[in-house]
Amino acid sequence: QAQLVESGGGSVQAGDSLTLSCLVSGLSFKWVSVGWFRQAPGKDRTFVAASTWDGGNTVHAESFKGRFTVSRDNDKNTAYLHMNNLQPVDTATYYCAATRNIVQVDIESTYDSWGQGTQVTVSS
Repeated sequence: QAQLVESGGGSVQAGDSLTLSCLVSGLSFKWVSVGWFRQAPGKDRTFVAASTWDGGNTVHAESFKGRFTVSRDNDKNTAYLHMNNLQPVDTATYYCAATRNIVQVDIESTYDSWGQGTQVTVSS
């Protein structure tokens, strides 16, 4: 199993940008797809975006397209979630997860390993 560590969360103002990082160890990163999910207080965890290992393809949930972008740096074993124009509704704990799959990457059960989460709080 992979070990994942998220970083980059914090408290920001509405309209600000933030980039989250997910450092992956324990697996060959070039064969790992990384997904980002978030869980707001009292709500279910939802898919945000994913970067698959097959040529660096990306998948973004429709509701985040245009504001959130996922990327990866295979040399650094790290995936990123770039978030722009953050709003209070984006307040949540953000998780990254790893899988060797390249399909159904928007589904939680696809993933084998999860990070501990990083908190993002957006105030108006």
